[in-house]
Amino acid sequence: MEFSNRLQQLPEQFFSSLAAQTARALAEGRDVINLGQGNPDQPTAPHIVKAMQEAVADPKNHKYSPFRGIPEMRQAAVDFYQREYGVEIDPDLEVALLAGTKVGLVELPLAFLNPGQSLLLPDPGYPDYMSGAPLAGIDMDLMELKADNNYLPDYSKLEQSVRDRAGMMYLNYPNNPTGAVATKEFFDETVEFARANNLAVVHDFAYGAIGYDGVKPPSFLQSEGAKDIGIEMYTLSKTYNMAGWRIGFAVGNSKMIEALNLIQDHLFAGLSPALQLAAAEALSGDQSCVADLVETYEKRRQVLIDECARIGWNIKAPKGSFFAWLPVPEGFTSMEFVNHLLKHTDISVAAGSGFGESGEGFVRVGLLVDEERIIEAIRRIEKLDLF
Repeated sequence: MEFSNRLQQLPEQFFSSLAAQTARALAEGRDVINLGQGNPDQPTAPHIVKAMQEAVADPKNHKYSPFRGIPEMRQAAVDFYQREYGVEIDPDLEVALLAGTKVGLVELPLAFLNPGQSLLLPDPGYPDYMSGAPLAGIDMDLMELKADNNYLPDYSKLEQSVRDRAGMMYLNYPNNPTGAVATKEFFDETVEFARANNLAVVHDFAYGAIGYDGVKPPSFLQSEGAKDIGIEMYTLSKTYNMAGWRIGFAVGNSKMIEALNLIQDHLFAGLSPALQLAAAEALSGDQSCVADLVETYEKRRQVLIDECARIGWNIKAPKGSFFAWLPVPEGFTSMEFVNHLLKHTDISVAAGSGFGESGEGFVRVGLLVDEERIIEAIRRIEKLDLF
């Protein structure tokens, strides 16, 4: 038996290979400091766990959920966007629940694009964005993100042929892997660009809660006309340390939301009602856990910046997300530097080249270990005398 052509065309799963490499080192008994992961290290807040425990104990939540979610969860998403961003959402027409937003990001090309069209993706960008294109039998085009443009795409540099075949564009701010944050002005420009080119926009707002130096990252939907041409995806994984719970949602353009809901009607039978009730509590309940989490990441970010500066590693402070985008020293490719660090210092980081060709020359470091381990990691690197 052979895999289908679609499966054979899928890109290598970058994160699984990265995890396997780190796991092998750990299995050898080595004291690995894992800075390559994107898995939050803090527990889910107690009031969310309690809500889940109570919901699981209630027999009414042992049954199937409605295909498109329970009213409490849909309304919680609506109330969240009104409270946090001043954006009005229709709970019946403009919300799609997701078993983690990765599911929606892979589903959308299947639900909304046809062969002959292309998916416009950031480079560097989250590798799993590329999974949806071969499954849908469509093409991909890349938008280079450069430091001199604050890691925002420059739409003026996209060739007309690329604009003509693109049916959908993915954006992601705060950005994985660079830590860049978009401005409302950029999102305003994006709306105009999308209108002019008959383009649907998907904004992956996974790190929306994590902004530094007092800056709250804007929602794409805050720009006038954004709902006319696009949607935004929000996951509870990062904001509420619920990565393993696998729940998120998309909001915005009703036609795109209906496409998502329709494909999910055929692929799934709804999320657990208990999980939805716990997620609704996360979105609607005490938000002090979010403020505490951002403070924790900001302290770790400062430690990383200070320690790198101390050894002469000149890095740019991320403005959001829980990642930092660090240049590799001269004489190394991204992957060579990753392998060198793991071999000689027992430190795992993610190669920038795994996020696209434009990521070559960088590594991604996560702020997902405590401050003492960050200090220890940089001290180990210092002994290599590379800077």
